[in-house]
Amino acid sequence: MPADIDDSALAVRRRRLLFRSEHRGNKENDILLGQFARAELDSFDSAQLDLYEALLEEGDNDIFDWVARNAEVPEEKDSPVLRRLMAFKVVFR
Repeated sequence: MPADIDDSALAVRRRRLLFRSEHRGNKENDILLGQFARAELDSFDSAQLDLYEALLEEGDNDIFDWVARNAEVPEEKDSPVLRRLMAFKVVFR
């Protein structure tokens, strides 16, 4: 497959993940995940996008509790992308 088609497919995937990040239904996670996605998704490769997409399948309360360190991250849910999210600094305006 030509590189420009691969790049186009990744761009579409990133836009879809950004939309999902900003429209969770929980305002706190809309802000958290939306800012994270805007700041980080463009640097993610396909494997990292897979991990982020899997993270978005988790419940809002679980994600928020992991990031706020109110709950321990289950070993099977831990990933470099989740750790990057946990280290991300959200700016509330």
